[in-house]
Amino acid sequence: MTLSELAQFDGRDGHPAYVAINGIIYDVSNSPLWQEGIHEEKHQAGQDLTAELKSAPHVKTVVERFPVVGQIEPQIEAEEKPVKGISLLSIIIIAFVVLLMIATYMI
Repeated sequence: MTLSELAQFDGRDGHPAYVAINGIIYDVSNSPLWQEGIHEEKHQAGQDLTAELKSAPHVKTVVERFPVVGQIEPQIEAEEKPVKGISLLSIIIIAFVVLLMIATYMI
């Protein structure tokens, strides 16, 4: 599951409440501490909460008690596509050479 797909599981409007920790997605829907997808008025379901867990008053094993429903897919960086055509610098250089040739032959 991608992070954008995870965002759909925010616990609102009847949606399940999922959170990701260290790439693993947990279903916290049945927890009374995650009503409407909000935990302690600080955390929203449908997100990767790995960083937030570091400052939580509980340990990771509390989250690991919930059912695992998937994993976060690693984001693949878009490959840079080679630029096709002539660059602006090339056009300027060609124009300069042409002007230089015209000036040379006009003398």
